Amino acid sequence: MAAKAGDNPDSLMALSTAFCLRNLRRTMCYLGDGNKLCLRSDVFLPSEICDKLVNTYMELVHSDSNFEPQDGFFLLFSDLRSTRLTRVQLREDLVRDRDLEAIGKQDLIELHLTYCNSLSARSLKTLASFRQTLVSLSLFGCSHIFYRKGGAPLACNEDDEEEEEQRPASRQALDTDFSFQGFNRLRLLNLGGLPEEVDPEALLKPLPALTSLDLSGVQLPRAAFLAQWKERLASLVLYNVDLSEELVNTVVELGHLRHLDISRERTSKFKMTRKILTAIVQGLVNLVSLDISGHIMLDNCTVPHLEEAMGRPSIEPCKSSIYPFQELKRPLQFLGLYNTTLCNVTHIPAYKVTGSKNEDQVLNAIEAYTEFRPELAHRAINQLFDIARIQHCSQLLRALQLVIAALKCHKYEKSVQVTGSAALFYLTNTEYRSDQSMRLRRQVIQVVLNGMEQYQEVTVQRNCCLTLCNFSIPEELEFQYGRVNLLLLKILEPARQDESIQRIAVHLCNALVCQVDNHHKEAVGKMGFRSLWIKTYCDQVMEFSWSALWNITDETPDNCQMFLNCRGMSLFLDCLKEFPDKQELHRNMLGLLGNVAEVRALRPQLLTPQFISVFSDLLDSKADGIEVSYNACGVLSHIVFDGPEAWGMEEPLRDTVMDKMMAAIQSWDVTSRRNINYRSFEPILRLLPQSIAPVSQHWATWALFNLVSVYPSKYCPLLVKEGGIVLLEKVLELQTSHEETKDMARYDLTY
Repeated sequence: MAAKAGDNPDSLMALSTAFCLRNLRRTMCYLGDGNKLCLRSDVFLPSEICDKLVNTYMELVHSDSNFEPQDGFFLLFSDLRSTRLTRVQLREDLVRDRDLEAIGKQDLIELHLTYCNSLSARSLKTLASFRQTLVSLSLFGCSHIFYRKGGAPLACNEDDEEEEEQRPASRQALDTDFSFQGFNRLRLLNLGGLPEEVDPEALLKPLPALTSLDLSGVQLPRAAFLAQWKERLASLVLYNVDLSEELVNTVVELGHLRHLDISRERTSKFKMTRKILTAIVQGLVNLVSLDISGHIMLDNCTVPHLEEAMGRPSIEPCKSSIYPFQELKRPLQFLGLYNTTLCNVTHIPAYKVTGSKNEDQVLNAIEAYTEFRPELAHRAINQLFDIARIQHCSQLLRALQLVIAALKCHKYEKSVQVTGSAALFYLTNTEYRSDQSMRLRRQVIQVVLNGMEQYQEVTVQRNCCLTLCNFSIPEELEFQYGRVNLLLLKILEPARQDESIQRIAVHLCNALVCQVDNHHKEAVGKMGFRSLWIKTYCDQVMEFSWSALWNITDETPDNCQMFLNCRGMSLFLDCLKEFPDKQELHRNMLGLLGNVAEVRALRPQLLTPQFISVFSDLLDSKADGIEVSYNACGVLSHIVFDGPEAWGMEEPLRDTVMDKMMAAIQSWDVTSRRNINYRSFEPILRLLPQSIAPVSQHWATWALFNLVSVYPSKYCPLLVKEGGIVLLEKVLELQTSHEETKDMARYDLTY
């Protein structure tokens, strides 16, 4: 049997790391003075483990809402005698100056900081402590790191430090003291998003040995300084940098370049011409990767269609449909043509191409641009959405993994969350389901719930709810049961007015509680019974809400009590009066009240002249087949089972109600197919061996007769399992049992 997509299990290292991080105090740590988290004295962690711990910690913080960030976590790695860090990747605002300071004694080789906007110039001082070992450094999107915090003096104690951490970096307090002087081993540097006030030429001057440089979004008024690396630079990224003739001429002189990215997302006065592209190809003979995405070609760079080489699409440079690339000595490993007309030609001399012509190009674009270019990734994901919706996605595993990665990476990027959640809806539907492993589908559920938690915006919530509908409920959602229900119940809060989403949310809540144990139902009741109850006032969501409440109260006395405490009976009467013709509504409401009536301690609250009269009147209902009448009779069967002493009212008379119940039961067709699902017969079986209310016994026997005769394969085993045979035999022995009741009992025993 072939493995399903994404079926490879996590490595033991990954599982162990995640377990330790979720259980720090049970594994490697203890609480010291002042509840400070400390590493145990007998623990020594080599770099392979330390790196994994820190990087997995960051991943869990951003992708798992159940994972709580640990105050002082980075201090665990402050002592070189017990820990060794070499390669660290930190991202987003969670990272503070003090976190970097905590690991300042480590001999870091690689430090990647991405969108760490809480870092200030204090962290530049920490960076200097890594200057003798650092080989690779990224400060991408760390827009405040070159500024001091509001002009504050250096912190003197912990209170001052905490106050300084909360103070935003001031754009007026530029730090002019930092220098890369002494970073002699540094080879790879990413300064994407460097503020305009910082002079890149002066900043980079002490780094003559760089081999890789990313200056995405950085303004370069004097481009000539790049020539200092013409004998060494192998990779240069100038994404969204305003190109000029001087800059292009300088770049062409960097003869050792193997990767060049001059792509852009925003419009530019600069136009890419055939001449410029030819100069790049001819000048950079070692090039294996080129990205010119987003550029408008000023003149015709492509071979006319009638003159193109015949045959299947080829990556041979000599057959290239793009004239300048015919000069290549060999095909490029990567060619970025996203958002250009060039991606549509037939022959492209590259193994991997980004573009929008086909699924492969779109997936390549998502893969290439997700980490640092969410503005491009979200466009590509939107194109994948169209492919999955209109055409067919042939690379399902890759598509799902890329969308999941994008949603994890850009949890706070609304555009990515909107397009990603929409794409997941189509990528997880029935057409693709058989190819997906449980592990992969769980990853989808995780990122969908992340999106629901982060964004209350209507589109994201709708996309996420619809995507959850593609899963087997409750089975596939049970591993996140509490979290799913909390998010769905939040949608039902009064302030949320979008009824289309609320209908989906109630449907999901209903499905979630339909087939789970009582413990789960009680948990849902405690989390949001009131939210569901409030929604029963809303015409559009009402039937779904009563259905969900019916399921939540099934064999769950605490939830039945909650229903009564929340003025549920008044609501029942209001809905009955306001919507006299809604058959499914009546069935759902009486089904719920049947659950309440099964709880002996709660039955006295139903035993009022008003309620009994309403139940008695509904015995005559023909709504929804026999269901409304059947459920009303079920409620009354449990009430009259408590005997004449409990009745305690003059009108209506108990005997009159019981006569009406018997008449209703005799009017039902015993071969009726039912819109009901019993998980247990216990509430019915308890009504069998008794003589205090023969009509209750008659109703219970009729119910069993109907169910085992119409659905024998489903309900006969249940009847035997729960001891129903012995109880039916007792019905035959009782002199008070009606003959009709005994006849049905005999039929039940023959199945």
